Amino acid sequence: MPTLTATLKQTFGYDQFRPLQREIIEASLAGKDVFALLPTGGGKSLCFQLPALLHGGLTLVVSPLIALMKDQVDTLQAAGVKATFLNSTLSAEQTRSRLASLHRGEYKLLYVAPERLMMDHWENNLRSWNISLIAIDEAHCISEWGHDFRPEYRQLARLRDFAPRVPLMALTATATERVREDIVRLLELRDPEKFVASFNRPNLTYRVKAKEKPLQQILDFLKQRPDESGIIYCASRSATESLADSLMARGHAAKPYHAGLDNETRNRNQEEFLRDETKIICATIAFGMGINKPNVRFVIHHDLPKNVEGYYQETGRAGRDGLPSECVLLYSPGDVAKQLHFIDEKTDLQEREIAHRQLTRMVHYAECSVCRRIDLLEYFSEKWTEENCAACDNCLEPRETYDGTVQAQKFLSCVFRACRASGYSVGMNHTADILTGSQNEKIKERKHDQLSTYGIGRDLHRSEWLAIGRELIRLKLLNQSQDKFATLTVSASGIEALKNRSPIRLTRPIVLSAGAAKRHAVKTGEIECDEELFGRLRALRKKIADEQQVPAYIIFGDVTLRQMARFYPLNANEFGRLSGVGERKLGEFCDPFTAEIKKYLENHPKVNFK
Repeated sequence: MPTLTATLKQTFGYDQFRPLQREIIEASLAGKDVFALLPTGGGKSLCFQLPALLHGGLTLVVSPLIALMKDQVDTLQAAGVKATFLNSTLSAEQTRSRLASLHRGEYKLLYVAPERLMMDHWENNLRSWNISLIAIDEAHCISEWGHDFRPEYRQLARLRDFAPRVPLMALTATATERVREDIVRLLELRDPEKFVASFNRPNLTYRVKAKEKPLQQILDFLKQRPDESGIIYCASRSATESLADSLMARGHAAKPYHAGLDNETRNRNQEEFLRDETKIICATIAFGMGINKPNVRFVIHHDLPKNVEGYYQETGRAGRDGLPSECVLLYSPGDVAKQLHFIDEKTDLQEREIAHRQLTRMVHYAECSVCRRIDLLEYFSEKWTEENCAACDNCLEPRETYDGTVQAQKFLSCVFRACRASGYSVGMNHTADILTGSQNEKIKERKHDQLSTYGIGRDLHRSEWLAIGRELIRLKLLNQSQDKFATLTVSASGIEALKNRSPIRLTRPIVLSAGAAKRHAVKTGEIECDEELFGRLRALRKKIADEQQVPAYIIFGDVTLRQMARFYPLNANEFGRLSGVGERKLGEFCDPFTAEIKKYLENHPKVNFK
């Protein structure tokens, strides 16, 4: 049997594994059940694709994502691997033909949707095919506590009856402790080997910007990235269409994507994006799942996401190839108010309470002054040990702090006095209303207009007091209850600060901060290269991809092209050393790409890189 590293290079063109890939593959080849949690871009697919080449039979891949099935099969076929898929996009004749080939043992991998597996006649198929491994992708879909629960996944435990001796591999990119336990229990994994990788994406830079004139802010951002692909997430279908229209009117290749478009338009827009004909997709959260496009260089959130988990997944669409990529969130307190309005319309009390809690956590991320990487990883129970990640706005451009002792004293005192006067605690909005001297009915009804703190904060806008209140919670001077009312009480340290008039420094809110001077930092994953040659190689890749009717990244990813434009390979030996060049691609693409490099060097000197 060829070694793992030899197969990795020969078929996939890589010299080394990503974290935990080798360990997962070795456990699978040993016949063990496996649970693997790898973040987006962490290389989940290789964990079952490589064993499939070394096993004697068929590897069955269960996936709910039709777009991803075709994408992965195209990629595998380009690398010379016998793979296919069965889903609703095929005609009856195509399905019959592929089933016949499966019965003849002609494929190494089969991608299939969970509902098709559970059809009555499929039990015979599964028993007759020589299945060596069952890989269940997006395994979090089995848990009601997951962010994308799908009832059909619950039936997958029946696979144990159809193929009792076949090992299972469950894979996901995001799952809390509770969801992980559900996956193992509901899929009936037998004493599984468990692997959980870091959630950190070192090549991504996270920024939160005050949302002022969002269209102009996006145009200014795009001006610096004329040839790059990106996704702009919007909260509504109408916003995706109006933003795409505005960008197209200004010369940008942009298209909308949302669940309200007809299937033909939606699929065409997605296909154009995958093939780099459309550079920018303006999308709702309906877009992204199953998109394996590695060269998404930026993700912009035009509106505030509902929760951190969704935000992490959506930003994870950027930089899957490991090259530096940007994640920008345009933040406005007005978006918080809109989200709260939608949440309060929910009829299910528990659902409303959970949504409130998730939104509060998302606002905390948007407004925090600490390293965003620390805050994001903390959400997934992972500790980041570095003080400065050098790849987020709070580390690169620290926000201004100020002596907020007086404002903090006013807020804490207001909460304390309102609680004492009423006999019960009050919420954030009510406290801000007292401070700004509001005359609403609740203030009068509770006689809070008679408090000594009533109206003492008229010098600041209500939204500014809300921001101060949220920071006092982060500083642990205030406690906020976890029930649906989210009421406030002054903590023990807050009482101490009140008594001693302790100095308190606050951070300027994101909506008020001025842009600080940017500090230069070498970005993780950066590959310095001859940019002019890179552009020519990218044009050649696009030409070949169009001829073969596949997305450009199926030919080569940007990492491989950047290495070509750095090392100038001129023969098969040099070309074969590049990352992403396996035996099949070496034979097929060495000549056209080395010819383009030779032609370029006739009129351009080589650039020496350190």
